[in-house]
Amino acid sequence: MIEAFPRSDGELCAEGVSLERIASAVGTPVYVYSASAIDAAYDAFDAAFAAVPHTICYAIKANMNLSIVRQLVERGAGVDVTSGGELFRALRAGGDPARFVYSGVGKTDVEIDDALAAGIKQFNVESRAELRRIDAVAGARGVSAPIAFRVNPDVDPQTHPYISTGLKTSKFGIPIGEATVAYAEAKALEHVRVVGVDCHIGSQLTKVQPFADALEKVRGLVGELRDAGHAIEIIDVGGGLGVTYDDETPPDAQQYADAVISAVGDLDCEIVLEPGRSLLANAGVFVTRVLFEKRNEAKHFVVVDGAMSDLIRPALYDAYQRVEPVGLPRGGRNIVDIVGGVCESGDFLARERELPDFERGDLIAVRSAGAYGFAMASNYNGRRRAAEVLVRGDRFRLIRERESYEDTIRGEEAPGDWIG
Repeated sequence: MIEAFPRSDGELCAEGVSLERIASAVGTPVYVYSASAIDAAYDAFDAAFAAVPHTICYAIKANMNLSIVRQLVERGAGVDVTSGGELFRALRAGGDPARFVYSGVGKTDVEIDDALAAGIKQFNVESRAELRRIDAVAGARGVSAPIAFRVNPDVDPQTHPYISTGLKTSKFGIPIGEATVAYAEAKALEHVRVVGVDCHIGSQLTKVQPFADALEKVRGLVGELRDAGHAIEIIDVGGGLGVTYDDETPPDAQQYADAVISAVGDLDCEIVLEPGRSLLANAGVFVTRVLFEKRNEAKHFVVVDGAMSDLIRPALYDAYQRVEPVGLPRGGRNIVDIVGGVCESGDFLARERELPDFERGDLIAVRSAGAYGFAMASNYNGRRRAAEVLVRGDRFRLIRERESYEDTIRGEEAPGDWIG
């Protein structure tokens, strides 16, 4: 196991580089990623599925930085995209579109056409209405679109409701009970070609059993579809494998692969998987600097230069991410909230944590920030988005400059003429 963020002489590092050195060079707040940890996570999945034909399609929504995506596609990854912007990024990073799957419930005609023009591997179709739009757009282009329906097996993934996607109440996919009718409709259309079945039940799953339960239902569906004359070549098992933020003990890549292969590995299909969080989350930290402390009768606040606009997971999901001092911990212990400068009471990175004393200028690292950190950042309160840094060994490089204020208003200074 790669130790992406060890301590050296008491100081927190990224691989062989001091986080203090990085912060001094590029400023704060800053996201810092370990290239070696990303490689190791990808390689673990690849090795775990070595016994079956498989394609690892990185879920680019987890972290869209071009350097990160390029590193993964150069290692052999395909890409799971959910928008035209993600498709653009995946192509710009050098990804092979023949190894892209396109998910998401709201694909526009332009996005569908762009994906067809690129030559993607598969559309994961989320509704029969979307199926008909894909058929129409493909017809106008004079091509056949490869499709798989995303089916909801109505299995509880036992995760946060916002990232639970496989229940019958979800906006995603179609109920598995309607799948045979949907596939029959697809078979009758001229410009779509059925290639597989897709199933993604949620994110941050920490047990194998929900995967196994869902894929047992998919297995039965594949049999029905083949009996009806559909050539099912691909089973897209989605992503969702959890990571350790606090005291979770999620399955590792091999345990996950064992469950998947046990359920569907003998169906003579290519297995497509869509890891995102499990590749990136623990390969990144968010580094922020203490501005000052504030106390009232009920609370002790440590105010930092990072905020919910940089890292929204704690505010959005009430998510726990471990925080710790970058330097040698000072004496004393306090129960504190780590908060930012955004004008919202929900602007916090950690609440009610027992931590060492901090002084102005100290650095704090928020762990497990490589996935859904910068990717969900905003300019709320007119704040500039943070810098990003990639480390390999004892070297580091800036992979995204901190935004300037000019960057944040680009496109607003020259409005068009009034219409009407």
